[in-house]
Amino acid sequence: MSRQVAAVFDLDRTLITSSSATVFRKHLAEHGLGGGHDLPLVDVFTRFYEQFGETWLLMQPARLASRASAGWSTATVDAAMRAAADELAAMLLPGAAKAIEEHRAAGRLLVMATTSPRPFVEPFAERLGFDATIATRWERTDGPDGEEFTGRMDGPFVWGRTKADAVAAWASEHEVDLSDSWAYSDSYFDASLLALVGHPVAVNPDAQLRITATIRGWPVTHFDRAEGVAKIAGRELQEWGRPFLRPQFMAPNARIEFDGIENIPSSGPAIVVFNHRSYFDPTVMALVIAKAGRNVRGLGKKEVFDVPVVGRIMKASGGIRVDRGTGSDEPLDAAIAAVEAGEVLMIAPEGTIPRGPAFFDPVLKGRWGAARIAAATGAPVIPVGLWGTEKVWPRRSRLPKMSLTDRPLVTATVGPPVKLKYRSPDADTKKIMKALSALLPPEARERRTPTPEELALTYPAGYHGDPAAELDRRPGTDT
Repeated sequence: MSRQVAAVFDLDRTLITSSSATVFRKHLAEHGLGGGHDLPLVDVFTRFYEQFGETWLLMQPARLASRASAGWSTATVDAAMRAAADELAAMLLPGAAKAIEEHRAAGRLLVMATTSPRPFVEPFAERLGFDATIATRWERTDGPDGEEFTGRMDGPFVWGRTKADAVAAWASEHEVDLSDSWAYSDSYFDASLLALVGHPVAVNPDAQLRITATIRGWPVTHFDRAEGVAKIAGRELQEWGRPFLRPQFMAPNARIEFDGIENIPSSGPAIVVFNHRSYFDPTVMALVIAKAGRNVRGLGKKEVFDVPVVGRIMKASGGIRVDRGTGSDEPLDAAIAAVEAGEVLMIAPEGTIPRGPAFFDPVLKGRWGAARIAAATGAPVIPVGLWGTEKVWPRRSRLPKMSLTDRPLVTATVGPPVKLKYRSPDADTKKIMKALSALLPPEARERRTPTPEELALTYPAGYHGDPAAELDRRPGTDT
C-alpha cells in the first residue's frame, strides 16, 4: 500500500504577506483579552518582521507569549480566533490559494506548520480546509468558569529544528512519505523543514533562505506576484522606480493630463486596456499605473524581449513575451496566471498601432485577448482612453519629438469598469472597444477623410504595404 503525500505550509510571509500576530491581537482585544492596548514598539517589530523575516531576537517574545494567556477562557479565545480566521482568509495570497487548490486536487494532505499558538491558528487552518495543524500547544486546565489556559506551553516551542521534528513525527504517525511531499516557507529557520521533503519551495524568502535555496537548488517563488518577477531588498523593480515615474522626468516633451485614476483598484486583480496610437503610449500608461500606485504586468512583442539588456529588465519586471507568429496560447495563460495572482495586467486590445485609413476609423477594433482573460478570471476591465500621443511620437518617426517649448497636449482618461457578460469574446471585445472610444474626445468618433500628410505619419518608416488593405487588416498584425 502506497503512503500518503502531504503539502506543508508555513503561515506568516508564506500564506499571507504580513504577520498574523497583528490580527490575533486585534480580535483578542475585541473579546476582552490581552488588555486591549498595543505593546511598546510592537508596530516597529512587526514592520521589521514583514520586511526582513524571522530573527532569533524577534522570536523570543513569541516563546513567552503563553504566559499572557493564564486564566483566559479557551472558549473565548476560540471565538476570537474564528473571527480572526475570517480576516486572515481575506489576506490569503492568490498564489497560495492556487497552490493549496492544486495540492488538494492532487489528493495530497494539507498541513499548516507554524510557530504560532495552535489555539490561534487552528480555526484558520480549518477555514482553509487543511487536514492537520502543527503548532505550539498551550496547556489547558479546568477553571471555575470552564476550561482555561494555564499560561504554560504543552510541549516544545515549535520553531526551527523543533518544527521540523514535529512535522517528521506527524508524518511518521500518519504514514506520510515526506520524500515525495512538498513544503513551503519564507524563513531560513525552516531550512531544516524544507530539507525533509522531496519538493522544498522557498516562498518570498529572507536573505539567508534565498542563499540557501540557491546553493541547494531549491525553487524560489512568490505567492503575491506572477512567476519570474524579481525582487531587490523585498521590493519589485517597479516599486524602486516609481518615485521617478513622473511626467517631468519621463515626458518633459509633452503636457499630460490625467483623469479618473481612482477607477484603477488600489488592490486586487484588474485588466487595464488602452487604445494604441503611438510608440509614446507605453510611457503614458506607465505614468497612469504609477499614479495608481500599482505594479503592472504587460504583454510585449518578442522583438523587444529579445534585446539582451532590455528584455531581461522587462522579464524581471513581470513582462509577458508574445510571439504573434506562433499562435501559442502561452502568453494568454501567463496573463491569466498574473491576473489570478491579484495583479494588474495592461494590454492594448488592438495589438499594434493602426495605420493608414484604419488609424482614423472612428470604430475601434480589437482582438479577443482582454475579453478572454476577463472571462477566465472575472477581473474588472478598466479602460484608458489615450489621445494626442501620436503628436509626441508619430509612427513615421524613429524617435519622439524632443522639443521642450512645443509640447503637445496628451490626455489619459481612465473610465469605470466595462460591464461584460462573459458569453462571447467577440461581443465583450466590442463592448471594451466602445468603452475606450467613449473616453476619447468627440472628434475621435467623427468619420473624416485624412489628408495625405496625416496618412503618411501613420505608416512606419520603410512601409511598402498596400494602404487600401489597412482597413481589412486583422488587429494586432503587422503583415
